[in-house]
Amino acid sequence: MSALQNPLLEVRVETICERGCREVWDAIDILEQDGDLPETQDLTAAERARVLAELKSVMAVYGQRCGLD
Repeated sequence: MSALQNPLLEVRVETICERGCREVWDAIDILEQDGDLPETQDLTAAERARVLAELKSVMAVYGQRCGLD
């Protein structure tokens, strides 16, 4: 299991990541501003923080650049 250790959160992260690089960066920006996404609106603040941390971890591989989506 991933660092999330929660299958529900892992599915949420995967769903967000399926949107593509630019959309994931947009999702990170929204979550950093305490906003919600459809995938996070029913999560607790702690769960949203875990999703945000995991998205940042995934995207660290790409830096601030996206290839062709």
